[in-house]
Amino acid sequence: MTDTSETHAELKEPALRAYRAMVLARTFDSKISALYKAGKIMGGVFLGRGHEAIAASEGVFLTPGKDIYFSFIREQAGRIAWGEPIIEGARSYFGSALGYMRGRDGNVHRGQPKEGYIVPISHLGSGVAVVAGGLIAKRLNGEVPGAVGVACVGDGTTSTGALHEAANLAAVEHLPLVLVVTNNQFAYSTPNIRQFACASLLDRGRGYGMAVHETDGTDFMATLKTMKQAIDAARRGEGPQWVLANTLRMCGHGEHDDASYIPQELKDAYAAKDCLDVAARQLLQLGWITEEEIERIRQECADEVQTAVALAQREPEPDPYSDWSATSWEPAY
Repeated sequence: MTDTSETHAELKEPALRAYRAMVLARTFDSKISALYKAGKIMGGVFLGRGHEAIAASEGVFLTPGKDIYFSFIREQAGRIAWGEPIIEGARSYFGSALGYMRGRDGNVHRGQPKEGYIVPISHLGSGVAVVAGGLIAKRLNGEVPGAVGVACVGDGTTSTGALHEAANLAAVEHLPLVLVVTNNQFAYSTPNIRQFACASLLDRGRGYGMAVHETDGTDFMATLKTMKQAIDAARRGEGPQWVLANTLRMCGHGEHDDASYIPQELKDAYAAKDCLDVAARQLLQLGWITEEEIERIRQECADEVQTAVALAQREPEPDPYSDWSATSWEPAY
């Protein structure tokens, strides 16, 4: 774990924002899981338990309207840290016509392309290609010097052809892409040993000619530092960065999956170092937060989630006969 005595004060503000995003994301995920199990939500539900430190550390260093962000299915904390209101998450699960997707797509398929928040085609390698294309478009248009793109994938996605094509393009074109690979040890039910033969997924990044970084995704401050280093390097024009963040998915692939293929001793080991608990402990050690403030954040997040879910359930559904704007197309860049 990070020696908090060596932590730079410049990380205080993003660390506190990231922590709040983590708490809000976990609270929202727990609520959505309960509603799914009660039959109140249709379709898939995908949670980010165990991924929050990684996700929040991505979003907190990005600027909507300048940067590009493609989030993984478990990146609720990253979406919040980026600036997405929690009501948008609730709207996507309840099909509200007032949400980003106007009720036309659901769960984790949402975004605001004009703000650089990519709507997923898929949460696999094709999203990385969209970010790479967006960065090339910004370059050709002469837009916003210092803009970066962050694309997030899982360990299984590194085996897809689309990711290979996008990563190679980013390296050849020296794009300011930060490719975050969250190794949660199981691609659905496929363990790492059946997914890749290289010693580490860092080797794949090196193979593309990218600078590589590695972090323990359960260590909040270490992950925050690593993500800042990678994003700063991309902003300075040092080319694409490959970030490997190691953790364990502390839930099934989706709420339809009981994750019985994950050994119980592995689940127990990671539960003992839950990134939310680690983050709170580190912030307390740094003197950046108090126990009272932690409790206040938890209560505020619980209230915010309750309000958002109640509101989204009362909002109108899309009308397929009148909302012809759902078929229109506007350029994103």
